[in-house]
Amino acid sequence: MSQYDRDAEIAAFIRAKGVTRCPTACAVPTQGLPDPADQAALEQYEIARDQLWRMKLAARQQAVSPWRSRNWAVSKPVST
Repeated sequence: MSQYDRDAEIAAFIRAKGVTRCPTACAVPTQGLPDPADQAALEQYEIARDQLWRMKLAARQQAVSPWRSRNWAVSKPVST
């Protein structure tokens, strides 16, 4: 397949599917103004991602917490 044929096939696919931008365009905030539905979807995605991050952080802290308190109790200097 020549470069021209490949470009023509890609252009036909884009016209048929209605692809107008890169699918990763909504992955990060942009300088453009996406439509309100895309803005709402991006905001919900950011909220869900932040909640997941906080849950993972809390689980890690909870898993490490017993070790911290046990080590702290063992490493306390003994009073004489």
